[in-house]
Amino acid sequence: MSNLRFSELGLSDEILKAVDKMGFEEASPIQTAAIPPIMAGEDIVGLSSTGSGKTAAFAIPMVEKIDPKLRKVQILVLCPTRELAVQVAEEVAKISLYKRGVHAVPIFGGQSYDRQFRALESGVQIVIGTPGRVIDHMERGTLRLDELKMLVLDEADRMLDMGFREDIERVLSQVPAEHQTLFFSATMPRQIEELIRKYSRNPRRIVIEAVAQNAPQVEQVYFEVERRSKIEVLTRIIDINDFRYGIVFCSTKVMVDELEEHLHARGYSTERLHGDISQAQRTKVMEKFRRRGFEFLIATDVAARGLDVDDLEVVFNFDLPNDAEDYTHRIGRTGRAGKSGKAFTFVSGRELYSLQNMIRYGKLKIRREKIPSLDLVEEARENQFFEKLRATLDAGEYRKQERLIDRLLEQGYASTEIIAAVIHLMFGGEAGGDGDRTDKMEKADRVEKAGRAESWEGAACGGKPEYREKAARPAKAKQKYERPARAGREAGFVPLFFSVGRKQLVTPADIVGKIAGVTRLPADVVGAIDIHQRHTFADVREEHAALIIKKVNGIRMRGEAVRVALADPEQVAGE
Repeated sequence: MSNLRFSELGLSDEILKAVDKMGFEEASPIQTAAIPPIMAGEDIVGLSSTGSGKTAAFAIPMVEKIDPKLRKVQILVLCPTRELAVQVAEEVAKISLYKRGVHAVPIFGGQSYDRQFRALESGVQIVIGTPGRVIDHMERGTLRLDELKMLVLDEADRMLDMGFREDIERVLSQVPAEHQTLFFSATMPRQIEELIRKYSRNPRRIVIEAVAQNAPQVEQVYFEVERRSKIEVLTRIIDINDFRYGIVFCSTKVMVDELEEHLHARGYSTERLHGDISQAQRTKVMEKFRRRGFEFLIATDVAARGLDVDDLEVVFNFDLPNDAEDYTHRIGRTGRAGKSGKAFTFVSGRELYSLQNMIRYGKLKIRREKIPSLDLVEEARENQFFEKLRATLDAGEYRKQERLIDRLLEQGYASTEIIAAVIHLMFGGEAGGDGDRTDKMEKADRVEKAGRAESWEGAACGGKPEYREKAARPAKAKQKYERPARAGREAGFVPLFFSVGRKQLVTPADIVGKIAGVTRLPADVVGAIDIHQRHTFADVREEHAALIIKKVNGIRMRGEAVRVALADPEQVAGE
């Protein structure tokens, strides 16, 4: 059975709007199979692993079936742990965002009774709870199930493993006779079969196989990393391995857009691919990617389907896929044609639990590694430069520069000093003064990334991407980003305030480069720039001011999140 789009499942406009806001394009296998029969009122037994999208499989139809005018409990979801109860409640909140009058509450042990009493008394229609606390409220009379329409047992096998069978049966025995029962489980032990026979009516069985074959040629690694740090870790791994050709998978269209903007702003050559992009543009991007016209494709699973590329160096799972089958499908895009490949997966928070289930049920071979340090990235960068330099010397394909070298030697400079100074300039250093080490490293990184983006344009025409003219780039980049001293504001420009300045070692190149990178506007949209100790004023073309504020606000510059706003012209003039 092929997966359907949510618009093909007969859902209301409010639900479709919420799903679109969440960024999902296509229903997962369990959602495709389960939503229509649940909507039709059938009992369901869903066999599907954690992380397969089963929460939305029951949450979407149960929100649809709620009567907003009836302020009584109509849906009860039993979960094995408080963490899962909170996770389900968060998903329900997102799905019911545009459904007026629909309210849900999680109840579990360890949380204040008073808060739960108030929530239940306010007239919620959906209760998500652990069996022990649900029984407690039922005995107190604070949770009444007279109007219950649907009972969901999420991860039923885990609840039985944790000794909740007696509590589950007490709940099942006290619900109204006319109700819908949904069992979702990763496995189907004998105890669950007994409960199904006793408490459900001719249930429809839906089995989503989670077993996936490994890709033996692919080295598979995962990193446990906070969501806010994923972009930094991604760039470190790219730089330390010197990757030039790969796919980064995200779960939503929104994440694809955000990540592609961030990577482009950092100087990587990228393109995006998701369902909101026209077919003509998608075809153009895919053709360009096949001929190595850029480095990294940022895509959702749906958009990248059918992309046949044989020589990818790496695949990144920036967001965890739905299940083991999707995981194997993603990483199978590298390590083809007898070549080796690498796959890196990022997990944060509760995603680690989902990944462990995928590994167990999908028989995957993924090892955990520590996040590479900045020192390791710096060492790798130096090694890469050393190898390129040595290859250039061995090939002998370079101008000898005897006259310039002789002039420096005649003035008393040692050959080692000359070489060190040249390398310093190649990595973005400036003449005179040592400067801050971090400043130099960031500058070198920026120049290197700009070089990589430019060299990849040549690769599209069959050329080999190399750092051919890196020595000339720092001066070129510096000249490109120079800005005149303020002598009155040009017509058509307005001043913007940036919450970074000399204290953060910000330069005009940082301001112009970040604006151009994130917005993709030409550099000449920025006029005069005044950098102060803790802030910066930059003139920008008036018609682009709103876009620049929207795109640059919150972007990190020199390690600090930047706040951008329209500046008071009089304040700017006063300074």
